[in-house]
Amino acid sequence: MITTNQNKQIKQILKLKKNARERKKEKMFIVEGIRMFREIPEDQFVKAYVTEDFFREHNELFQQKDTEIVSDSVMKEISDTMTPQGVLALVKMKEYSLDEFLGKHPLLLVLENIQDPGNLGTILRTGEGAGITGLIMSKDTVDIYNPKVIRSTMGSIFRVPFCYVEEMADAVDFLKKNDITTYAAHLDGATYTKENFKGASAFFIGNEGNGLTRQLTEKADKMIKIPMMGKVESLNAAMASGLLVYEARRQREEGGE
Repeated sequence: MITTNQNKQIKQILKLKKNARERKKEKMFIVEGIRMFREIPEDQFVKAYVTEDFFREHNELFQQKDTEIVSDSVMKEISDTMTPQGVLALVKMKEYSLDEFLGKHPLLLVLENIQDPGNLGTILRTGEGAGITGLIMSKDTVDIYNPKVIRSTMGSIFRVPFCYVEEMADAVDFLKKNDITTYAAHLDGATYTKENFKGASAFFIGNEGNGLTRQLTEKADKMIKIPMMGKVESLNAAMASGLLVYEARRQREEGGE
C-alpha cells in the first residue's frame, strides 16, 4: 500500500492533476470516480489507484488491470473532489484528426476561448446527446483534460472527437473546404430557429464574457442569435450551445436525416 504523497507515482499524479503542460508532455490525464472509471476504453487505460475499502468492495473491476492500493489520506491528496469515491485512474490521451469529424451528416461545435471548465465539459456532454460529430477548440480554450472538465463530461470525453487548433482560420478553411456551413452565435444575427441546419453545419461559440472575436465572426457564413426577453443579454455558453445543436437535431429528425 502507498501511504505517503512523497511516493514517486503519487508525485506524478499530483503534477498531472495541477498542470496542463505536464498532462500534455506525458500524454496522460486523470479520471476519478466509479462511473467514469467504468467508461475508460481498454486501449486508453494506464493504471488504477484505489483505497483498500474500494478495492475490496469492487474487486471485479480490477481483474487483469495494473492497480495500486493507496491509503485514504493519499487518495484524499490526489483526488480533485471534496469527498473522494476511492478510485482514480491514469488514462492515455487520444488524438483525432479533423477528417474524423466529418461523419455522415457533419454537426460541429467550434469554441473560441471558452474558459470555464464546467462549461466546456457540459458543452461536450450536451453535444454528444445532440449527435455532434466533433468539437474544435481554439488553443486558448481551457484544457479539456482539466479534472473539472473531465468530471463534467460524464464520459463523453471518451466518445466525441475533439481537437485544438493553433489558428482558428485554419479550422474555418477546413470547414469551408468540406462544404460545412458555419454559423456565428452573435447578438446581431438572425433568430436561430429561422435557419436551416439540415445540411452540414458548424456553430461558433465565443468566450463567456466577450463572445466571439470580430475576426472569427466575419469568417462565418451566417450570424445567428438566440432571442432574449426581459433584461437578459445572452445565455451561458453551454446553454447556448445546447439550444443550437438540439435545434439542428430536431430539424434533421423532421427532415428524415
